Amino acid sequence: MWTKTEPLPAFFKHTQSTADPGETEALGRVLARRLRSGDVVALRGGLGAGKTAFVRGMAAHLAPAAQVTSPTYALMNHYEGQIPLYHFDLYRLADEEELIAIGFLDLLDRGEGILAIEWSELAEPLLPAQTVRVTLDSPLPGGGLRDITIERGAAHDHSRH
Repeated sequence: MWTKTEPLPAFFKHTQSTADPGETEALGRVLARRLRSGDVVALRGGLGAGKTAFVRGMAAHLAPAAQVTSPTYALMNHYEGQIPLYHFDLYRLADEEELIAIGFLDLLDRGEGILAIEWSELAEPLLPAQTVRVTLDSPLPGGGLRDITIERGAAHDHSRH
C-alpha cells in the first residue's frame, strides 16, 4: 500500500525505521510520489533527526536537478520541477508575525506547489487540516535506527481549514 502513487487518503498513518540518511531520503521520495500541488508537509524532529535529508528525497522526485540544502538562513528555498517545491526552515523565527512577513500565508493560500516546512511547530496554527505531518525521531548517540511517522488526518485542533 505504501508504494502506490495515487494521492494520500484523507486519513493515513505509516511508521518506518531508517538506518541512515540514504534510507531517509528514499522514504521522502516515496512520499513525494503521492503528493499533489497544494499539499503541505510539516516536519518535526530534533537537530540532526533527518528533516533536510527527507526533503532532499522529496526533491529528488519533484525537482531532480535541485541541490537541496537547509534554508536555515534563507528561511525558504524554491525548487522548480514537475511540481514546485517550497522548502521552509522556521528554526530561527521567533513568532507567527515573522512567518507571515516572509510570505508564508500567501504561498499557503495560493495552493500552488508543495510546501515542506522544517521546524513546523511555529506554523501549526496556520496549517490546513489535511497537512501531512512527518515526525522524525533522533537516533541514539552513535547512530542507529530512527523512526519516521508520516500521517494525515490526525486530530489537530489548531488547523485553519
